[in-house]
Amino acid sequence: MQPGFDDNHTDESFLEDMVMNANVVKRDILKVMQDSVSISQYLCIVTLVSLVWAHTLQSTLDENSLLLLDASLFGTGFLVLLLTKEMRSLNLLFHYILNISFFTTGLYMLAPIYHPLTRSISSDSIWAVTVTLVILHLFLHDYSGSTIKAPVALKNPSLTSCVSLNASVVASVFIASRLPSRLHVFAIMLFSLQVFLFAPFVTYCIKKFSFRLHLVFSFGLMAVTLALVYTLHHLLFLLLLGFLVFISVVCPYWLIRIQEYKFEINGPWDEAKLCFNVTD
Repeated sequence: MQPGFDDNHTDESFLEDMVMNANVVKRDILKVMQDSVSISQYLCIVTLVSLVWAHTLQSTLDENSLLLLDASLFGTGFLVLLLTKEMRSLNLLFHYILNISFFTTGLYMLAPIYHPLTRSISSDSIWAVTVTLVILHLFLHDYSGSTIKAPVALKNPSLTSCVSLNASVVASVFIASRLPSRLHVFAIMLFSLQVFLFAPFVTYCIKKFSFRLHLVFSFGLMAVTLALVYTLHHLLFLLLLGFLVFISVVCPYWLIRIQEYKFEINGPWDEAKLCFNVTD
């Protein structure tokens, strides 16, 4: 109660402490473009997985070629961990090998279950659901790498990261269930899961070790992906190229331009923020 004052009364010093755009971050377009490379890189990784799926369904890749590809990816992944000094001890290496052995054995035992899983569902429905799940995976994927702490499991993952990972796993199961043999199912599931589970960790290690190496690897991966897509279909090549340009060039420029319209006002009327200092 303040007798003699209106409810909306303000004195002459009310606006003296007003601050405009105090928390607005000034972004550099080159830095934003460099950060967007991670999104383009993972888009190319998922595109390569889709290409392998397509060639496998068309019987261009047999199970022996897929198993060789799986072994090559495992070897390349461990080599990256060694070169980036993420493999700090023999005990950690043994732990990784043991977990991957359990993972591979369990996947091989589950292959007979995945094989006839969608036999009663039409192929058109499978393709539509798979494409939807892949798009959902890309939309919800954690491109910052903030939840990637270990190659086998995510520590404290967010809800969106869990949904993204589950969507990729379900899409892989749907693709594997349309293959002719159980060995085919095991090979394509092993390929898909090691990419969706381990590729983010490997690329995170490369980026953590050297950002310049991360850029070289990303642009090389984009060039390889565009070349492979071009051999498959010219329209898909133009579509992928447009997506990469939109993500790496248009979106950063768009973000910088809309920062000019950012308008934030802070002052003494703002809600108080509680700070708790924990002492022993």
